[in-house]
Amino acid sequence: MSVNQEAVQAALATVIDPEIRRPITDIGMVKDVAIAGGTVTVGVYLTISACPMQDTIVNSVKDAVSKVRDVTKVEVELDVMSPEQRTALREKLQGPTKEIRFNQPGSLTRIYAIASGKGGVGKSSVTTNLAAAMALEGLVVGIVDADIYGHSIPDMMGITEAPLKVENMIMPPQGHGVRVMSMLPLKPKGRHEPVAMRGPMLHRYLESFLSEVWWGDLDILLLDLPPGTGDIAISSAHLLPQSELIIVTTPQPAAADVAIRAGMLAPQVNQRVSGVIENMSAFACPHCGEPIDMFGSGGGKMVAEVLTANVGQEVPLLGRIPFDPGLREGGDAGMPYVLSHPDAPASKALIEMAQKLGTRPRGLVGMNLGITPDRNK
Repeated sequence: MSVNQEAVQAALATVIDPEIRRPITDIGMVKDVAIAGGTVTVGVYLTISACPMQDTIVNSVKDAVSKVRDVTKVEVELDVMSPEQRTALREKLQGPTKEIRFNQPGSLTRIYAIASGKGGVGKSSVTTNLAAAMALEGLVVGIVDADIYGHSIPDMMGITEAPLKVENMIMPPQGHGVRVMSMLPLKPKGRHEPVAMRGPMLHRYLESFLSEVWWGDLDILLLDLPPGTGDIAISSAHLLPQSELIIVTTPQPAAADVAIRAGMLAPQVNQRVSGVIENMSAFACPHCGEPIDMFGSGGGKMVAEVLTANVGQEVPLLGRIPFDPGLREGGDAGMPYVLSHPDAPASKALIEMAQKLGTRPRGLVGMNLGITPDRNK
């Protein structure tokens, strides 16, 4: 008996492109299918000739088609998309014009901008561990490394490959199941090259990270903002009006006081504050078990209370993360602590916060519904 053509096509529809996360049959990657007895030859278009995921695609095609009844051999012949095909693919995914898809009516992606008043409070560690914990829960997560000057997210997520470019569409690399876009791989002179640019250029780079990158259908997008209330903090609120702010502080009153200023920006840019995270909180003495307040106490609670009284909404303290050197060590090693040591007190606190933030109902606050009020009434 000959192999059924429809069964082969159905099998190919189960093959998901590892970068675009769509079935290869839906995005024009299947060139042709030839059947000769029990041998099936599948022609596959790659987006670019040097596609780093081609072995994964080939193996996935062979695995899927080999399960079809009466198939005895599967061969895969690779070709490369023409410029016209790549343009069609980009337009299929992004539309004919560059736009921020998160702002489209009905977008269900929840966007959290992780902010701090000053550096050194562990904001990037919080971002990467929240993202990894959310991905572990089965959510589709992305991170925009919006700290253009002080980019650190790729290293902390163990990402070494650069993003791929298909026409004018950028495919972000992944680390631990999280998609990441950063300035780091875009610097021609390497990681130690300084980023010397002013506000308008910062805005343009952030806008391109949001409009030219193929993020797919994200459940959660996290923005790792630079410290303070400068250009990027303002630009992110304007570019993503539905985003919500999360303030990271340490328990020290001096740090908390600066963190309040970051939160006080929210009313000026019509942004909602989702809550406060206190990092480097008290931890148990390894000898006697008594709590040690290495960086003071009460900072997170103070930030939450002051913001609640001044931004026109209740701002909760989302949680306290006990001080743990492992968070820093995990970042240096490119392995989020919630993955390497999920039972550590710091990891448990982060995982609990990730579960709360990841499962909160989206609601209608800040959502673009595509409705224009009738000014004639």
